[in-house]
Amino acid sequence: MPPKGAATKLQPMRLPPLPKLRVRRPNQADANPCLALMSSVLTCWASAGYNVAGCQALETQLRTCMDMPRPKNQKKNTINYHLSRMYPNIVGPRKRK
Repeated sequence: MPPKGAATKLQPMRLPPLPKLRVRRPNQADANPCLALMSSVLTCWASAGYNVAGCQALETQLRTCMDMPRPKNQKKNTINYHLSRMYPNIVGPRKRK
């Protein structure tokens, strides 16, 4: 409950005067799926020495992962387009210089 004499109407949210709203790096690449297998192979080699028989299963999994083609169509994120489109509605009218 607001204190006595205080206005109960909510004040609209005001953003600082920015030239434009942007999200930095919206299209970040996904982490490499073979990275976990690579670290597993390296730890296996470090713990057992370079032993072909001990780490053979991990090596074959890593090879199959590395031989798979990467997906080519990655959709671009449209967040910056929509932010630039909606920003005038959020900020409201500006003073002329």
